[in-house]
Amino acid sequence: MSGVIPSPLPHGRTARRLEWAHLPPLVRALVERRCGSPVVDARSQGAGFTPGFASVLTCQDGSRHFVKAASAKAQRMFAHSYREEARKLAAIPASAPAPRLLWVHDADDWVVLGLEHVEARNPRRPWRPADLEASVAMLQRAAQALTPAPAGLDLDLFAVEFADFPGYWDHVRATRPDLPHLEEAAALAARFADVTSGSTLVHTDVRDDNILVRPDGTALLCDWNWPVVGAAWLDTVFLMIGPRGDGVDVDAALAAAPLTAEVPAEHVDIVLALLAAYFLKQGDEPVPPTSPHLREAQRWQGEVVWEWLCERRGW
Repeated sequence: MSGVIPSPLPHGRTARRLEWAHLPPLVRALVERRCGSPVVDARSQGAGFTPGFASVLTCQDGSRHFVKAASAKAQRMFAHSYREEARKLAAIPASAPAPRLLWVHDADDWVVLGLEHVEARNPRRPWRPADLEASVAMLQRAAQALTPAPAGLDLDLFAVEFADFPGYWDHVRATRPDLPHLEEAAALAARFADVTSGSTLVHTDVRDDNILVRPDGTALLCDWNWPVVGAAWLDTVFLMIGPRGDGVDVDAALAAAPLTAEVPAEHVDIVLALLAAYFLKQGDEPVPPTSPHLREAQRWQGEVVWEWLCERRGW
């Protein structure tokens, strides 16, 4: 077991979302038409950090549906995010471990997504070995299905999307000047473009609240909002941040995972240095009123990644 960094988050209860009753009658009627039956129960999903509507709906005929919705006027940023998620899900092959997109409504000032309902749960916190193994296996399936990245998505390369991250060490220097080895960490991060190239669609947001573990022990990956094209092993490193903070020996897990077993340790360290700068900076940003737990989540991830990098480097 590695050192535990207690998480301050109320896991599973981090989102402040719209409820079914908050949706306009026009939108509720539209959803019921697409579902084919009146909605009799709506269970809002409390995980995550966005305020858009995201609920499991149970209909009068017994069917279940997962529906997301956001107002293009009142929640413009989140409506755009759902629109982009729909575009990306539509291009992802059926072999990818992701819930299927069933329908989209993008009119009347609302973006509404109907997704396959999956009987599943998020990985338990603190992380358990079985959930981590299922998630590692899921990412291996994802890499197989998404290499090369699906055509037509026009995704940025990892090196382009993350180009600003090395510069965030300037903020860390100014706000945490007593941290050791700042210059070495910044120098590592500056090399990230040299080690992260590839042809795989990389999710980049692999956390417990975006993972569904089914009763058969297999896992699916949700919320495909921020994919880029890069090295197939990156998502497996991102996955390990939560388990590392919970005390799991994630370096042993990386050594055992097919996607990371042969990745040079220095390459992993470079990515950790890149992520540490991002999370430490973002944790200092103002708290958005629509996501009260976002900054403390980012600060915690920054502390976890920094301690992990320091242990790996012997700092």
